[in-house]
Amino acid sequence: MSRLSGISDRALLIGVGAAVLLSAALLFYVMRDGVVAAGFVAFGVLATALIFLARKLFPETQSLKIDQDWTLFRQASEGLPIALALTDRSGRLVCANDRYEQIFGGAIAPSALSLTADQLAQIAAAGKLAWKDGQGASSNIINSGSTYDVRVSRAGRADSHLVWQFKPTTQFDAVADIRQLINGNAGQRLGEAGIMAVMIDPGGKILAASPEFILRSTGSENRSIEEREFASLMEMDSQNAIRFAHEGKIGNPLRLMQISVDPSVQDSPMFIMIVDELEQKAGAGAAGVSVTSGMQTLMAKLPLGMALADRDGRFIYLNDAFCRAVGVETGSKPVYPGDIVVREDKAAVADAVRKHANGPRSNADMAIRLVSQPEDPVALTIAGVRGLGEAAVLLSIKDSSEESRLKKQVAQQTKMQAVGQLAGGVAHDFNNILTAIIGHCDLMMMRHTPGDSDYDDIQQIKNNSNRAASLTRQLLAFSRQQTLRPQVLQLPDVVSEISNLLKRLMGETVQLEVNHGRNLGPVRADPGQLEQVIVNLAVNARDAMTRGGKLIIKTFAVDEAESRKLGDDIMPPGDYTALSVTDTGHGIPAELLPKIFEPFFTTKDVGKGTGLGLSTVYGIVKQSGGYIFAESTQGQGTVFSIYLPVHISAPEEVAPEKPAKEKATELWGSGLILLVEDEDMVRAVAERALTRHGYQVITATNGEEGLEMLAANPGVALIITDVVMPLMDGPTMASEARALHPNIPILFMSGYAEEQLRKSISLENVNFLPKPFSVQQLAEAARGARPIGS
Repeated sequence: MSRLSGISDRALLIGVGAAVLLSAALLFYVMRDGVVAAGFVAFGVLATALIFLARKLFPETQSLKIDQDWTLFRQASEGLPIALALTDRSGRLVCANDRYEQIFGGAIAPSALSLTADQLAQIAAAGKLAWKDGQGASSNIINSGSTYDVRVSRAGRADSHLVWQFKPTTQFDAVADIRQLINGNAGQRLGEAGIMAVMIDPGGKILAASPEFILRSTGSENRSIEEREFASLMEMDSQNAIRFAHEGKIGNPLRLMQISVDPSVQDSPMFIMIVDELEQKAGAGAAGVSVTSGMQTLMAKLPLGMALADRDGRFIYLNDAFCRAVGVETGSKPVYPGDIVVREDKAAVADAVRKHANGPRSNADMAIRLVSQPEDPVALTIAGVRGLGEAAVLLSIKDSSEESRLKKQVAQQTKMQAVGQLAGGVAHDFNNILTAIIGHCDLMMMRHTPGDSDYDDIQQIKNNSNRAASLTRQLLAFSRQQTLRPQVLQLPDVVSEISNLLKRLMGETVQLEVNHGRNLGPVRADPGQLEQVIVNLAVNARDAMTRGGKLIIKTFAVDEAESRKLGDDIMPPGDYTALSVTDTGHGIPAELLPKIFEPFFTTKDVGKGTGLGLSTVYGIVKQSGGYIFAESTQGQGTVFSIYLPVHISAPEEVAPEKPAKEKATELWGSGLILLVEDEDMVRAVAERALTRHGYQVITATNGEEGLEMLAANPGVALIITDVVMPLMDGPTMASEARALHPNIPILFMSGYAEEQLRKSISLENVNFLPKPFSVQQLAEAARGARPIGS
């Protein structure tokens, strides 16, 4: 009946009527009996009428078709921690909550999820079991790293739907979770509080450990200790005190607390927390009062300056190297680290010590200025320490006094070299001016005779020019660019020659004492310049002894062993002949001692000194290959020591003979001279001077022009040229001239030192005339130049 509930009455009557008539026709055809067929038709009509009447009298309740509204399902499942889905018999997704769509990326049927083939097979099997028995389940379904348990239930009026529940599962991995705890912020906070953490397996092997435990047990944070035996890192003494085996007896006793990771599981891993007992007791007990004697012995032998301070910032121990570095005596140690630094650095040092004493174990470097040497910053390293009893901070400082001394010496040498180059350049330009002044004075004096009113004025100009020339020679001496005439000589001979002069210079209030040593080796130097060195030092000593005193000049030998004992890094070991000049004057202040060799530096009153005396001495000694040092104690006097290397003479070397001075009448000459000079005033006075002495002169302003003049005048007998010129310098021009005329003599003139210039001149058989020169000196040099081979 239920199947006919939806069919109309008219259609039902037509169908039943057609069936009755068809059945009656079939019966008549078989039996050939009309009565039977008519009876059958009548019976069918009656039955149909009865059925129709029954439907009218007893109508069947109609099943209504209901449109499902799934909004109620979604709202009811909203906020649940589990994912819900509803499927029909065909496996099509009918509805799902928001959690399901978030997990699986949309409204996707369970059978179509992006899972592995095995997991999809598990889900399909759970669905089949639910259709059959009403319930199905599956576990360990993994999606995007999360694991779910799946439960499937048959539901609906006609059990026509399946409800899928995806519930997340929680897995407990003790090793991973505790390792994350130890290595994360929680482990860092434990370490800062002085608590070390480690986890071991039932066999006693380490599974995870905090950085603080690794550092204390091995001495390095970077070592891997997993799988090592926990017991091998610990030791127990006769008093049952547990310590780290790495720290030994100097380490603090430890307290261990064991916690089972999962008490419900037999042979569960153990989580151990370790506390430094003396850290907790804040120094209580004899072991925590001070650093052990073994540690003190170790620190005392270290070359680095090291000190220990407690949590309050007080010094506990200072080794000797630290005391030397900070400039305090070993027996009188300061109380606080701030006591060793200048006032401006006290607060910063105190804050740093307090931070590292009470904070995490770390270290830092900072620049400080010590009270003993406030002008030179030094590096102080501050580190927090644990396990050294009461000590909480380690301070380390390097004794840089020797390094600072060497830096000062190098800086002084660099400064002196730079100033010397400047002084040499100034003197070179000044020499050109003086050459012109002196030359014109000589030319004017040739036209006047002694007694003329103008003659005395010209002579006065020349005398002042010579004084200026002497000043430039001092600048050149300081810059080591002075022309020296070195000879092999004995220092006592030089001192003896000027002894009488020194006695007159010292006066009656200063006593002169001269002592000569034995077995002095010869030296190679310019005797005139050495005399100037001794005189300058003696005059300075006299001025320092305002109330009289004693001046002692000594010569003595210094062999290689003795020079090595001097320990100076600037002067190499070797055999030296030394000269010392000692006075008993007021001395030189320590802050001025490094500046005394600088040019124009003087402590004398205005007008009483040029400041070039000691700078000249310095330059002459250096240019002679020697070394000079000054030592002074204020109020007790000063000692200048000069070390000249012993000269080893070659067998054929003989002392040069002084050439006989030529007479003025012998300075006249003849021939064609090529004069090359870029300075107009020098070229003009040299040309006039040579012309007055009988020579024919052609001039050029640079090397290129000089070569053109030489090519145009093949009869040139002598080339006189400056060294430093624009475009082409003198040595280059001379080299090309020699290539054309191999025997032509060449005379160089320059304001720089001959020794320096000869290093840059590769030509042989050349002469040199230093500036400034007089007309007579130029004539003598031109007369003395001879062709090669003559």
